[in-house]
Amino acid sequence: MIIAGGGPTGLMLAAELRLHGVGVVVLEKDAEPLAHVRSLGLHVRSIEVMDQRGLLERFLERGRKHPVGGSFAGIVKPAPALDSAHAYVLGIPQPETERILAEHADALGADIRRGSEVRDLSQDADGVTVTLRDGEQRTGRYLVGCDGGRSTVRKLLGVAFPGEPSRADTLLGEMEVTAPAATVHSIVAEIRRTQLRFGLGPAGDSGRWRVVVPADGVAADRAAAPTLEDFRQQLRRYAGTDFGVHSPRWLSRFGDGTRQAERFRVGRVFLAGDAAHVHPPLGGQGLNLGIQDAFNLGWKLAAAVDGWAPDGLLDTYHSERHPVAADVLDNTRAQTMLMDPGAQPLRRLMTELMEFEDVSRHLTEKITAIGIRYDLDGSHDLVGRRLPDVTLKQARLYTLMRQGRGLLLDRTGALSVRGWTDRVDHVVDDLPTPSVLLRPDGHVAWAGDDQDGLDRSLARWFGTPATRTAS
Repeated sequence: MIIAGGGPTGLMLAAELRLHGVGVVVLEKDAEPLAHVRSLGLHVRSIEVMDQRGLLERFLERGRKHPVGGSFAGIVKPAPALDSAHAYVLGIPQPETERILAEHADALGADIRRGSEVRDLSQDADGVTVTLRDGEQRTGRYLVGCDGGRSTVRKLLGVAFPGEPSRADTLLGEMEVTAPAATVHSIVAEIRRTQLRFGLGPAGDSGRWRVVVPADGVAADRAAAPTLEDFRQQLRRYAGTDFGVHSPRWLSRFGDGTRQAERFRVGRVFLAGDAAHVHPPLGGQGLNLGIQDAFNLGWKLAAAVDGWAPDGLLDTYHSERHPVAADVLDNTRAQTMLMDPGAQPLRRLMTELMEFEDVSRHLTEKITAIGIRYDLDGSHDLVGRRLPDVTLKQARLYTLMRQGRGLLLDRTGALSVRGWTDRVDHVVDDLPTPSVLLRPDGHVAWAGDDQDGLDRSLARWFGTPATRTAS
């Protein structure tokens, strides 16, 4: 297996593949790990994912818990009740997230190669061959492009990337500030009454500040790296002072472009993370969306490599994740509109609506991704949803999912996974729900109490049984 791109999406995918013994090489064009803090944390569903793979303690050691809050487009309301054991946001800078995931993937045996840039690719019925910048060629059964919004893999495939170009760019960086903290907070609070793309706040315990300011009027070349003087100029323009900013750690620029690949799969090549979808960073959903792409795709690719994937399993990656990404694009579009200085009447109406807990919960579940329900066959409301962690007699549910296998939670004691025991575990326990079959990504594939229905679902998601079951 070849993965192009060694960010959070690619590293998560590499670890998922190695969990099933699949050989994988990660080709990352940058010679050094990311220094920029593009993402500030993990949402509820991503936290659950890390718990399901035994990684959460490492993240908790390096992060900080914050209340979820009913936040949408900067409108903050008290946190609604969420059906999760991890109803919080974990504040952790993206470089730390990448470091943990890289350590995890490396410990599982992934081959992570920095300074390796994919320049060309070809595929046939047996595999994919990529050509690197230095002329080296590598071949694998499948290729996944996790190589960002300007994805080389996507362009080489010729996959369309429709959407809207960036209309409003923003400067983002970390630097030191000489102005007193009380003065900064007072000025920022006043400006943010009407300009929500402006902000200064402490960047953890580093002594530096995270600075966000509109880039209107800055260099027309969006590819040009911003300078400290650009930040000073824009701060003076919006705040009347540059707060004495100096000694930047990093400076960047991002836009509100919104695009999604028409297809997430072309033959043996897949797209995930920003290579498949880009959108404004509102709600902090981008990194989380990519990690969850990898969580959905990893076990399916491993099944194909191992030879037990049922027909159509790989196609469910597109059918499940494309609508999820489209929904994220829609909610970030809506938030962008609500944050426009001219949208104050609409913001006031939205603020009023978010007083209703059902509205606040609905929006929060969108942002945190715990409201996702894949369109799977099954009449029970649980089918297609992720199952929250529950405490069973022998262990917590999520600790039983560490190996990335399917799991039957059987409340009857009369059900069986015979024929699929090499792929699916079986736990008998008292449950507040019907018996459920969980896929390796924690989503419910079947709910009920009948063996025939269970067998059909086992075959649908886990392939032909090793030994034929009794009728």
